[in-house]
Amino acid sequence: MPREIAFHGLYMPSMTLMFLIAGVLAWALDRLLSGLDLYRFFWHPALLRVSLFVCLFGALALPLYR
Repeated sequence: MPREIAFHGLYMPSMTLMFLIAGVLAWALDRLLSGLDLYRFFWHPALLRVSLFVCLFGALALPLYR
């Protein structure tokens, strides 16, 4: 994957695309966890949401810049 993406003549880092994909995946997993009422097993659900997003973003970005 190229390290820059052209979007209407504007070059953006490909990390922007990874950020958006990670956001959509984190949102989908959040809806799944809340739908199955699994947040009751965690001490701090907001911290779980942030760490889930960070892990997904890191997992998506790691192969790009390796």
